[in-house]
Amino acid sequence: VQLQASGGGLVQPGGSLRLSCAASGTIFGVNPMGWYRQARGKQRELVASVIAGGSANYTDSVKGRFTISRNNAKNTVYLQMNNLKPEDTAVYYCNGRVLSRYYWGKGTQVTVSS
Repeated sequence: VQLQASGGGLVQPGGSLRLSCAASGTIFGVNPMGWYRQARGKQRELVASVIAGGSANYTDSVKGRFTISRNNAKNTVYLQMNNLKPEDTAVYYCNGRVLSRYYWGKGTQVTVSS
């Protein structure tokens, strides 16, 4: 199973970015799917996750600014990030579970700076 993330980049504070992550190499559904991030010198943390039925949860610091969604048919998860702040700067990783195993994608850098 491979998870391919895209959509990171450099954005000014208050700007928006949309991350995408597509899973391939499996005939099974990927559930749940989520996004983690790791800032320099900090531990990796869960940003948001979503199950196949659409129920999502978010870490407190992104509630109201980030929205996670998914396309079950495409085994793809998205993270819409609005009103970005410098403290959102990190490498973002997508994660998904297939049967009983979790898989990680390569990270994508998000930098929020003026």
